[in-house]
Parts: sequence; C-alpha cells; structure tokens
Amino acid sequence: MKFLPAILTAAALALVPASGFAQPGESHSPSIGHSVFMRGTVVRAVGNDLVVCTGSADGAEAGQELTVYRVSEHPHGPKGPPIFQRTQVGTVRIHGVIDEHFANASVVSGTVMRHDIVELQRP
Repeated sequence: MKFLPAILTAAALALVPASGFAQPGESHSPSIGHSVFMRGTVVRAVGNDLVVCTGSADGAEAGQELTVYRVSEHPHGPKGPPIFQRTQVGTVRIHGVIDEHFANASVVSGTVMRHDIVELQRP
C-alpha cells in the first residue's frame, strides 16, 4: 500500500505521450508534466536556496512571496482510503525567473524541503 502513490503516478505518466514533456533546449507552453504533476513543487532545496516549479508561464515574478505546504499521508481514514493533509511549513520569495517552468527562490521563514508545494500568497 505504501507504493500506491508512486504506482498511480507512473500509470498516469504512462498515458502521456512523450511529446507532452519538454525536451532539452525546447521552449513551449507548459505540458501536462509541468501543469499537473510538477506545478508548484520545490524541485531543489540546498540550504535556503531553492528552485521551484513555478515559472513565467504561471505568472511568477521576482519579489513574489509563496506559501509553502508539506503533504503528509495518514495510512487510512477511520474506515477508508488514505487521508492526505497539507500543513503550512513556511514562506519563500522568488528572486528570479529561470524560464517558463522554473524560478529561483529563497526561504523567508520556516523549513522548506524538496517535494514541498508552493502557492502564491493571496491577499
């Protein structure tokens, strides 16, 4: 049961044609790989320096602050399937947009790890 999320992700990716993913050197609008599976993910975290999967195609701009969430899985609900919970763990600031898919950011508060999720703070 612990491998179910990975199996479901692999199964979903198997349904996506290879042309749906960006190839090295290509520049085009976000594919399903970016739009669905990666959008908002912290893809690199080294100390306070981060790369997030939120780029110009998502409206990312230098200076924006993003709220960071960590997803945890509880093996099962009272009598059902797993329950996923988002917990706010910090805030990051975008310093520069790398391209349409990615941006450099740094930790403003909290502890941010690879695979956490970022979202633009709403006023």
